[in-house]
Amino acid sequence: MMHRSSTCARVAALSIVGLAAVSQLAHADATLDRIKSRGVLVVGVMLDGTYGSLDPATRQPVGYNVELGQSLAQHLGVKFEAVEVTPPNRVQFLQQGKVDALIASMQYTKERDEILSYVPTPFEEIGGSAMVRKGAGIHDWADLRGKPVCVSQGSNYTKPLIEQYGAQIKAFKGMPEALLALRGGACVASVHVAPGIQARLLSQSNEWKDYESPIRTQLIPSPSVVWVRKGQSDTVAAFDVIVKDWHRTGFLIDEGNKWHMPPSPQLLAWHRQFPGQQGAVAQDATSKD
Repeated sequence: MMHRSSTCARVAALSIVGLAAVSQLAHADATLDRIKSRGVLVVGVMLDGTYGSLDPATRQPVGYNVELGQSLAQHLGVKFEAVEVTPPNRVQFLQQGKVDALIASMQYTKERDEILSYVPTPFEEIGGSAMVRKGAGIHDWADLRGKPVCVSQGSNYTKPLIEQYGAQIKAFKGMPEALLALRGGACVASVHVAPGIQARLLSQSNEWKDYESPIRTQLIPSPSVVWVRKGQSDTVAAFDVIVKDWHRTGFLIDEGNKWHMPPSPQLLAWHRQFPGQQGAVAQDATSKD
């Protein structure tokens, strides 16, 4: 009798746990409904000068990633709010619900896939580049072996730099801090997304005139995707329709050119992959209740 009671108690306890898990999953997957009910989409963006920054006149976020977030909100028929995130806190902000999505210089990696969900259609493919002082003798990734290299905290370039090229990694809060460390002599190279490096080298400012990006091959080119909390299947589905529309209409190519980031060969291939009537999926994205 005691054994039967104990068994029943365990079954009841497991049932409660199972119901709680189902309830938690249902709550977690309600982000799209919550976005529509409050009428605002909150997106975490990087404002480090690569894909976004603060407008000096208005003090409002502007840039490539900001306008992608604005487009997501427009397709959903809601207002847009940008929240600045950094490499150390961006995943935490998403998991804690401070933002609904991340468009924050986060390429796809298996490790990130284990803790977050992502929109399966990428919006770009980007690899890493190294900025070095001219005359440093760095011509290939293999030249970084045994040398100190600066990166942003949480960078997906850390692993290959260590495992494939034997670099000694120094991690900083973000790209601006890592580049400042490079200028201060703390490392021989600073490795970040290629558009961020090129934007600084091509700037009208003379700030980086003594630096170059001599390594021609990009480090682990990876898909750039929109990230959401784990299990947000409704949100993923709605965003995926919108990203495909971006490719179909050439929106991403226009945005890249606008912000001085020429499209990658892969982006041009995606544009050809999704032919069709412009704006066709915008209606699909907003029609689901």
